Amino acid sequence: MNQATTYQDAGVALMAESALPVTAAHGGPEVTIVIPTLNERPNIGLLVARLRQSLAHIDWEVVFVDDDSKDGTILAVHDIAAGDHRVRGIRRIARRGLAGACLEGILSSSAPIVAVMDGDLQHDETCLPAMFGILQGGEADLVIASRYGSDGSAHGGFTRLRSSVSRLATYLARLLLRTPIHDPMSGFFMLRREIVDAVAPRLSRQGFKILLDIVASSPSAIRIKEIPYVFAPRLHGQSKLDSLVALEYAGLLVAKMSGDLISTRFLAFGLVGSAGVVVHLAVLHALLPHGLSFAVAQTAAMFTAMAFNYTLNNAFTYRDQRRRGWRFLTGLLMFAALCSFGVVAGVGVSTLLYSGHSRWWVAGLAGAIVGSAWNYITNSAITWRRQ
Repeated sequence: MNQATTYQDAGVALMAESALPVTAAHGGPEVTIVIPTLNERPNIGLLVARLRQSLAHIDWEVVFVDDDSKDGTILAVHDIAAGDHRVRGIRRIARRGLAGACLEGILSSSAPIVAVMDGDLQHDETCLPAMFGILQGGEADLVIASRYGSDGSAHGGFTRLRSSVSRLATYLARLLLRTPIHDPMSGFFMLRREIVDAVAPRLSRQGFKILLDIVASSPSAIRIKEIPYVFAPRLHGQSKLDSLVALEYAGLLVAKMSGDLISTRFLAFGLVGSAGVVVHLAVLHALLPHGLSFAVAQTAAMFTAMAFNYTLNNAFTYRDQRRRGWRFLTGLLMFAALCSFGVVAGVGVSTLLYSGHSRWWVAGLAGAIVGSAWNYITNSAITWRRQ
């Protein structure tokens, strides 16, 4: 029996048991609240105080998973944890990404039920007891706090533009992945931890929306219930969302539509490579009229495209493992060297196919695929290997 079959069997088994009430092991918390943070120090004390009030009748713990914030967020967590055993903190070094932080926090828990919510005070913590009651009573496997239900609202926490983008992303998720939920982009949800245990190997560590990934990756249908809540304005700090999140989200959709055959990172790597082709041709076109030989112009264009691809991949594709300072320069040298081997491999394959009377575009495409696969695999393993 292979590993994939084992995970699938585990997923089916947990769904068969999901109608049973959920109880905690003796002495452990009934529910763990996982809160990913990045520069949220002013919100930590307020959020813990709100959790104490809302969860007064539940045995709970909260795990703050911090991506090495520069404002002392993890120190604020440790100060509170020193006097309250229900508060824990995980400091992640050289690792970034909300989805990965959520997964790490969930897997660190021993509670049968886990919740995920933001650390910016925009999620209504008073919803937690109702969500817990639904799961504990066996009514559902996953409870989502939805901004788009009959009584939900995102107007207080979103600008008009962000609200429109969020609704478009929700529409695409429901259309392409057939997710039976109104707010698959919600970052506020609670579920049986066994569900995450079953799908964890398939989940992306990149991106912002782990909920959509969990639902789309589950081998069996998950019983889902949504409850409405009002998305509040942010009180302190700044939003972590930026223009790259939209591309990461698109990559997640493609990955799940392909059955995870195309990873989010590989798709991003390919998009950067496509942009690099445009840069290559533009530089070549600009240099040729100035009397340079084709060989010199082509060499300059190739190195320019390599530098462009490396810089963009470092900023976007591998943003959670970004190389800085001196490591940026050494990474550029490794990237150029590895991509040079990719060129040789691609040219070799395409030449072999073309000499065997394959159509020119088939040979060219095969060479491009081989070169891209080589570049992606080797650079992931060497240039941007995890420290």
